[in-house]
Amino acid sequence: MSIDTLDLHAEFPILAAGGRPLTFLNHAAVAPISGRAARVMADLAHQSAAQAYLDPDWYPAVLRVKHTAAKLINANSSKEIAFIPNTTTGIAMLAGGLDWRPGDRVVITDVEYPANRYPWTDLRRRGVEIVQAKQGPDLRIDVDDVINLINNRTRVVSISHVQYASGFRIDLKPIADVVHAAGGLLCVDAIQSIGVLPVDVRAMGIDFLAADGHKWMLGPEGAGFLFCEEDLCQQIMPPIAGWMGKRNPLDYGNYDERYLPDARRFEPGTWNVAGLRGLGASLDLLLEVGIDAVWQRVDALSGHLREALAAAGYKVVSPSGVHERSGIVAWLPREGQDAAQVADALKQQGIIIASREGRLRASPHFYNNEQQLDLLVKAIDEL
Repeated sequence: MSIDTLDLHAEFPILAAGGRPLTFLNHAAVAPISGRAARVMADLAHQSAAQAYLDPDWYPAVLRVKHTAAKLINANSSKEIAFIPNTTTGIAMLAGGLDWRPGDRVVITDVEYPANRYPWTDLRRRGVEIVQAKQGPDLRIDVDDVINLINNRTRVVSISHVQYASGFRIDLKPIADVVHAAGGLLCVDAIQSIGVLPVDVRAMGIDFLAADGHKWMLGPEGAGFLFCEEDLCQQIMPPIAGWMGKRNPLDYGNYDERYLPDARRFEPGTWNVAGLRGLGASLDLLLEVGIDAVWQRVDALSGHLREALAAAGYKVVSPSGVHERSGIVAWLPREGQDAAQVADALKQQGIIIASREGRLRASPHFYNNEQQLDLLVKAIDEL
């Protein structure tokens, strides 16, 4: 399937919501779910009301989502995938599951989204040292600055593939090589890259990754997945002990205390079946279009927006190098304007962007078009 042959209005009802088309350019926040995700979730709701849980396809269909997620990030198999309700929970599984010793070190940055900060800074109470690579004035994070913080006490480097406020994408492989040589792990918050950028956990050297599905993956909130490299799984003791993470979980009266040997150990209890079915539908759509094609389209749209903003006199601050840009474009409001007020004013016109750290931020997906971006620039120019 190509983007040109896709029925965009069927796949993305947001384009004509309630008869009033929305110019939705905020996929780095909470994105609209795809039309097919909405349909499968609605069908499940109707089945739940009429038949309870008696449809035998419910759980096999959810398991298939693991295979889809594994394919999306080039994991070895679905055994490396666990379902999580949000990115924070996924990262906390690693932060709370390693056997920490006083003096161990974790490397993060000083601009991480809180989901990739608080699970690590909480470890200070256990004697773990948290060190931060600093974002530069150009909104870049220098790979060497991260690497220079790695020493023989470093257990984990945890970093966002794409930074939420600036859109900066970092090269993960050199960091992975150095932290692995030091005996540590690379953990990645991938919520701003999976679904829009090609992510290959093998090629990038990622050991552990977490992402909720409600941004670029076009799924509902509360349904995401983590990746844990197969050999690493048994080195992490899940911080939440639950029945689904144990061996023989369906033999309820036989209390087997052993954890499952793969990523399923990180699933303590019942799945969000409806949310995961919706997520799976959107992941199928992304794979049908092709992540490379999705990224090429988003990159072209982002480039168009950068040029239009610059021509209108706005300062685009998101790094623009070929290997560091993402689906996020951030720029400064005009002097005297407040970014949050501008975003609110645009919302009243049906144009949805965000304000972050005093900047305006747009994040188009592959189904958006240049006309919508031009409408955005014209609208902010008229405020």
